[in-house]
Amino acid sequence: MMQDLALGLRLAVGGGRMSGAALLRLAMTAFGIALAVAVLLSAAAVQHVAGEQAARKAAIGQITAPRAGVAPLLAYNWYASVGEEFVQVTAVAATGASSPVPPGLSRLPAPGEIAVSPELAAKLAGPDGGSLKAQLPGRVVDRISREGVSNAGDLTAYYGVPAAQIEAEGTNGRKVYAFGRPAAGLGLPVLLLGLIPPIAAVLLLPLLIFVTTASRMGAAQRERRLAALRLLGLDSPRVKRIAAAESLVGAVLGLAAGIGFFALLRTFVADILPFGLRVFPEDFVPTWPLVVVIVLLVPGLAVGSALFGLRRTIVEPLGVVRQGKPVRRRMWWRWALTTIGVLCLAATLAFDRGDGNSPAAPALAVGSVFLLVGVAALLPWLVERLVARLHGGSPSWQLAIRRLQLDSGTASRVVSGLVVVLAGTILVQGVITSLGGTDRQSTPDGVAAVPVQVQTTAAHEAEVRGLVSAAPGVTGVHPARNLAFRAGEKRDYGLVGDCLALKAQANIGDCSDGDVFYLAPASGGAAPAGPVQLLGFSRGGEVNGPEWTVPGIVRVVQPSDVAQSGQSLLVTPGALGGLALPDSTVDVYVSGTGDRQALTDDVARAVQPLAWNATATSSDYLGEFRARDKRLVESFRAVLITASLFVLAVAAMSLLMLSIEQISERRRPLAALSAAGVPIGVLARGALWQTGIPVVVGVVLAVAAGLGLTAPILRLADRPMIIDVPVLLVLAVTTVLAVLLVTALTMPLLRQVTRLDTLRSE
Repeated sequence: MMQDLALGLRLAVGGGRMSGAALLRLAMTAFGIALAVAVLLSAAAVQHVAGEQAARKAAIGQITAPRAGVAPLLAYNWYASVGEEFVQVTAVAATGASSPVPPGLSRLPAPGEIAVSPELAAKLAGPDGGSLKAQLPGRVVDRISREGVSNAGDLTAYYGVPAAQIEAEGTNGRKVYAFGRPAAGLGLPVLLLGLIPPIAAVLLLPLLIFVTTASRMGAAQRERRLAALRLLGLDSPRVKRIAAAESLVGAVLGLAAGIGFFALLRTFVADILPFGLRVFPEDFVPTWPLVVVIVLLVPGLAVGSALFGLRRTIVEPLGVVRQGKPVRRRMWWRWALTTIGVLCLAATLAFDRGDGNSPAAPALAVGSVFLLVGVAALLPWLVERLVARLHGGSPSWQLAIRRLQLDSGTASRVVSGLVVVLAGTILVQGVITSLGGTDRQSTPDGVAAVPVQVQTTAAHEAEVRGLVSAAPGVTGVHPARNLAFRAGEKRDYGLVGDCLALKAQANIGDCSDGDVFYLAPASGGAAPAGPVQLLGFSRGGEVNGPEWTVPGIVRVVQPSDVAQSGQSLLVTPGALGGLALPDSTVDVYVSGTGDRQALTDDVARAVQPLAWNATATSSDYLGEFRARDKRLVESFRAVLITASLFVLAVAAMSLLMLSIEQISERRRPLAALSAAGVPIGVLARGALWQTGIPVVVGVVLAVAAGLGLTAPILRLADRPMIIDVPVLLVLAVTTVLAVLLVTALTMPLLRQVTRLDTLRSE
């Protein structure tokens, strides 16, 4: 057996003299297997990344149940924001020597000191570091280690304060006796769980098809070599072992290169992920059981594919005999896969529309994978049935149809990878575009441009006004009290403030003290009338205020004129008739001159001494979030197109290898046709139609599958279906160009095999 394997290895490398064709076959096989191994190892590492993140998240979880002999750690959380970035700041104070220390810290920060996460430290040192420093109280003296953050992108900080400062917050503060909770599940929403399996299938299936295609390159030459070995006296089992060993060379080289690709990818994985995702390279490690499976599976697939290609080939000492009668493909298992996928997706109709956290996730995941695999398996059968009914046409068309009638399976199997890519692309872009397609993107005209908003409480309102008024560039300070208006069981939420503060919420038109405005919701509704109870919010609870009678004249503002949601009643102080308002949160709107971000930074520095009792943000934070969402959608679209084009390129390489192999195998009949007077243009167009027919059938099948996958996911997300036509056009044009490019690249070889001296050599 070892001699057979050694002989197969020698044959793979040309017996010491590596020809150009043999080198190309070996390189293409190794490249395809390397890509598959790198993608599989990356996919296997996702589970470890998620598990490590979940473990760290559980480790930093706070335990507030009292423990004997432990002095509690006082903690208070709030969020500081700069644009679309949110920083979770936790104020901490020890009450004794036994107070616990959060994971990732060697000691608790002293009052006035702050410890930051690695990502926050990097941002503080970046171009926007000045704005972040303006939002953070204290001075940075320490960095939280990896054990203290759930993932690499966490923006968190611990801020040391005196214990009395947290105790003054009452129930808003917490007493922490230990850190570390049992790890919970991933808790992924059904939408994401429904997307992960088809995305994995879209990435892996074309690569696996590429591997099997590359493994069968040079089949004709390999079979002739095996026939020569049979002439020397080797029996059929030994011939198969030699063929397996010959395929194993490219598989082993590809496996080693794939591991190298993954190791290189792992070193800078944190810098290449889209959408601002961050991953610790130490977490990006596949689990060993999956590594063993991949190391055995991928080379086994390559060797098995080569042996499977010999199943209908009889290698005799005097030549190679192929079974001439084509075998009709069985359709039952192909339709069975597709039917299972359709039934699983149809099962999601049993759940209510918009039930995004329902147990429909398994049905979505299983159904999507079965449908993608099913349509890939259906394509060869559909092409076979289609070409069997086609007759007549131009000479090039007849050549292509006749060739497909004799053997349509090989081309269809390669194109099936293209089907999976297009269907998955339609699914992902449909979901992303639909999720972001219904959001408003602009602020209505007439809304006051008040650059900065400071969130505080009624107890600190006067102090905030004094600090902000002294900040550079400030020209006006306009507080607005957040209240609720209760009439029986109905509640309306709104603001009490001057006209400029109210105009920051909506285009209310002319305004004077004493006016009341009702922001009509899109679903319709009437403004409150008669007596209502004023309610405030302080220290996490409601605070009852006096009763107030809504004036008879309330001006209604249409939904198209509303800039910020969540409020329904805007009241000027004069309309309350001097009533004492209950304690509540206060939004202080600050107008000023100069750059918006510079003004926000100056205001944030002014209120820094108040820590969590006053946080300054841009008043147009909703607009910034909309802009961020738009950028994320555009970024995802770019990533999607790039990934799809990459996999399409892999499919095109498979088509190119297939075309080269077919021309090499048919060089004698092609040379005979050329000698008989058939122009080379006819032969080239025949090759084009031979590749184009399976591609056209595949595109139609992919569109149907993609829409069928998208509809149930968007139904559970309660979003309308919006198809990104430009992305699909780019992919369609690229597909056509790929077919044309493959045909063009095979022209030199076609010209070579149709020369008369080639026929004489045969």
